[in-house]
Amino acid sequence: MAYELIIVGGGKMGAALAEGLLRAERVAPSGLLIVENAREQREALAARLAGVTIVAGLELEHVGPHSGVILCVKPDHAEAAARVAGACGATRLLSVVAGLATARIEAVMPGPVAVVRAMPNTPVLVGRGASAIAGGAHVTSADLEWAEGVLGAVGSVVRVTERNLDAVTGLSGPMPAYLYLVVEALIEAGVHQGLSREVSRQLVVDSFAGSAELLARSGESPEELRAQVTSPGGTTAAGLRVLESRAVRAAFLDAVAAAAERSRQLGR
Repeated sequence: MAYELIIVGGGKMGAALAEGLLRAERVAPSGLLIVENAREQREALAARLAGVTIVAGLELEHVGPHSGVILCVKPDHAEAAARVAGACGATRLLSVVAGLATARIEAVMPGPVAVVRAMPNTPVLVGRGASAIAGGAHVTSADLEWAEGVLGAVGSVVRVTERNLDAVTGLSGPMPAYLYLVVEALIEAGVHQGLSREVSRQLVVDSFAGSAELLARSGESPEELRAQVTSPGGTTAAGLRVLESRAVRAAFLDAVAAAAERSRQLGR
């Protein structure tokens, strides 16, 4: 039986995409296949995703002329997995493998295949991911629209050129980790000022969520919103002065640059 969508790799990203696609009714359970070679993970997915077929390996019969394959494996396994997909007849493939250029995937295929490269981030787990996509040598506008439809089920999608995907990987890919580090530090700061850890955590997490929502809805720039909170000579100004003196802004610039460069290294 051929499937409409085939997810190769049932880890966190693959499972999140599967759940998002099913929740958005982008695909029916009977039209989705997940390929995962780890037995324990297959059992966990079967418990979570009723009606979805989960197998240990991709077979020729699974892939039809209209099947789309989503590659969600680790970088060192990606080319081998793509080679199997190509041998089974895949003609359209969406790769969410960090640092892996479309040309490297195209090179292991038996013929021309539409390869779309994407960089989503972990908020896809709650349907609020931010993804960027870029097409390879054989991609049409219809292929990009298909990829947007897939990733749009778990968040927002932007189109970029492939040369900009390393910058995306440095910025939005690790951004949840950057923000979690800031959240950790602020919770600890509240505790140091005498708050309980529970109270400090609630204040920090809710403030982050609310601030992000305000930024998204207001249409104002982050600079404008920051200025609204910062009264001359006030408490916010005092705190920001310390952050600027410790070069926090420069540290974020360097972090994004380092992550982008690592993405380039992985792609070589």
